[in-house]
Amino acid sequence: MLDHCLRPGIVRTALLSLCLGTAAFSVQAETTVTAVMHAPLRAVDPVISTAYILRNYGYMVYDTLLARDSAGKPQPQMASWTVSDDGKSYTLTLRDGLKWHDGSDVTAEDCVASLKRWSQVDKTGQVMASLLDSYEVKDAKTFVMTFKEPTGIALVALSKPSGLAPFMMQKTVAETPVSQPITTTIGSGPFKFVDADYKPGVSASFVKNTDYVPRSEPADGLAGGKVVKVDKVVWTTMPDSMTAVNAMLLGRGRFLRTGSA
Repeated sequence: MLDHCLRPGIVRTALLSLCLGTAAFSVQAETTVTAVMHAPLRAVDPVISTAYILRNYGYMVYDTLLARDSAGKPQPQMASWTVSDDGKSYTLTLRDGLKWHDGSDVTAEDCVASLKRWSQVDKTGQVMASLLDSYEVKDAKTFVMTFKEPTGIALVALSKPSGLAPFMMQKTVAETPVSQPITTTIGSGPFKFVDADYKPGVSASFVKNTDYVPRSEPADGLAGGKVVKVDKVVWTTMPDSMTAVNAMLLGRGRFLRTGSA
């Protein structure tokens, strides 16, 4: 599992998906976790809905530029930042080692396209967009957000933990109109989605992204290193909690109650 699961988060709704949204989970094998989720996964676009199950999926497959620690303070995640003396410009620089699940590098252009799509539908993103003057891509790893007036909205928005979290996607995917849900599952996060195992509304599988490079800092809330401790995670659905309990009694694994938010 992830180190984040061993520590309290800033809010219950901000915990990473292995720790959250399950009615029960079982350890079926040494490196596989099977989780009975609070709701079925029926889509793979974490921008189209505030449903917790999609947010949970997002944290498995994708990553965010910034993240909030257990005190609610924004911290670097995919990127670090500097602020201009006048408080209007934020320069974000991607950290080394960021790759998409297909092996290509994460770029500043990917991030700008992702923010543009996300900010069309998220309330905080819409506020940020209304105050924004421009995006400027400086190089493959650096882009600048310039606002019309001094503001701290960038750090608040880019570290938003729940609702519609600002997950980064490939530019070609992020250019999909928000009216059209994406179907690709390529992210840059700690797990890869197993398309062949996906049965919408029934089950979904994730395998450890062996190319993922965690941050070096200890996990703290949603910030710090996301260190994967298992090889595979399987999400499944059961009609009610009693069915999950019966599965436990039948010897299908040990179950631990958790919340759905």
